[in-house]
Amino acid sequence: MVHNSDMTGRVSDAPSDNWVYRLLPRWVWPYAQLARWDRPIGWQLLMWPCFWSAALAANVAMDAGTFSWGLLAFHLALFFIGSVAMRGAGCTYNDLVDHQIDLAVARTRSRPLPSGRVTRKQAKIFIVLQSLAGLVVLLQFNTFSWALGIFSLIFVVIYPFAKRFTDWPQFFLGLAFCWGALMGWSGQFGTLAPAAFLLYGASIAWTIGYDTIYAHQDKEDDELVGVRSTARLFGDNTRTWLIGLYCLALVLMVMSFASAGVGLLAYAGVAAAAGMFIRQIIVLDINDGDQCLALFKSNTRVGALVFAGLLLPLAVNLLQ
Repeated sequence: MVHNSDMTGRVSDAPSDNWVYRLLPRWVWPYAQLARWDRPIGWQLLMWPCFWSAALAANVAMDAGTFSWGLLAFHLALFFIGSVAMRGAGCTYNDLVDHQIDLAVARTRSRPLPSGRVTRKQAKIFIVLQSLAGLVVLLQFNTFSWALGIFSLIFVVIYPFAKRFTDWPQFFLGLAFCWGALMGWSGQFGTLAPAAFLLYGASIAWTIGYDTIYAHQDKEDDELVGVRSTARLFGDNTRTWLIGLYCLALVLMVMSFASAGVGLLAYAGVAAAAGMFIRQIIVLDINDGDQCLALFKSNTRVGALVFAGLLLPLAVNLLQ
């Protein structure tokens, strides 16, 4: 059954002027919405830890005399495609798992599955197609990265259920969503090192922080349907928790950079990210859903700043 509010073919929390609605035929819209192509912030936040890791590894390769701009560009292109494909597959899987919950939450009721515009069978086929695209990307890397990428599926499968058994589903999101912090390094070296694990930890702390802000949009509905989250757990103490989480992210990031031996220029991105974290903490109003969404989306700029910082030493070396 299609709800009257969904006859336009749109979802309630996506911009109406998105390219999906301007360029794609109408029959594709429900699939684009399942994959969240109309909300690029998700694949961007999935992509940034991949980009950080690839750029961090490139700095180490530069010091070792084995750096290649061509290889870095190739890896970044793969991570971009993989992030779009796997974020789409993950969101489609999440929507299948959360079908009944989404029916009960005002913000998600207009999504393709609860609104009846896509069947569960069609969604499952769409997952397979997106996963195959992700597999093609994964197979471009070394065999160590193949195994590493496949192992991440454990966390991808667990995450949608986490909100049912823990107040920390954002932690499980971080475990799955930040796997790229390991993949970029393994794609370069075919192994892992402390710097990659520290970057993974930093990314997880960052993810818990920004997704807590996001979850404050749904806390009333979540309480009604029994969905757990760090937003509900932290409540009025969210600002204090964000200070701790963002500080942890910054400390682990600095430790990662130090472990990798990157140049001082790379830390400029971390400093800029710290400034954005401070702003988020100061202005946050957990009872203003629109502001929470805007602050959540601002984290793509955090990702871009950290990545730009890691590119600086590479660019300076190119000019020398």
